[in-house]
Amino acid sequence: MAKKETSEKIICTNKTARLNYFIDDTYEAGIVLVGTEVKALRDGKGNLKDSYVAVKNEEIFLYGMHIGLYSHGNRLNHEPERVRKLLMHKREIKRLYGKSREKGFTLIPLKVYFKDGRIKVEIGVGRGKKLYDKREDLKLKEDRRAMERGLRSRSREG
Repeated sequence: MAKKETSEKIICTNKTARLNYFIDDTYEAGIVLVGTEVKALRDGKGNLKDSYVAVKNEEIFLYGMHIGLYSHGNRLNHEPERVRKLLMHKREIKRLYGKSREKGFTLIPLKVYFKDGRIKVEIGVGRGKKLYDKREDLKLKEDRRAMERGLRSRSREG
């Protein structure tokens, strides 16, 4: 039997998450949304900047995610920065709660995407980076770019 291919369409990513945190584990969660929020996300109006995930009363919530207003939503439109509930299995939530209680660890949403017609959120368990770690990462990134540029110019000459 052939494997079923899953299509993923990324809506928005948290670009600063990998710059500011070492991501150890990632988890996938569903998200509870209102109709106009889904339509706005289909238009690409999502933003994960300054958002975070917290566990309360054995439930998991997403704070600070901005979903822009839907253009045809009129008075039935949603609130852009409301707290949204995430959907995960109870044992996964307990595991995330245990990891987030450890010193230095936090839960960060990494990306929001469509998967088989449903909207999913990728959650990362991260440790904060120090300033010198960030500088080192930027230096490695620049070195890699310079090497690729050198290889490209060499292949054009040859």
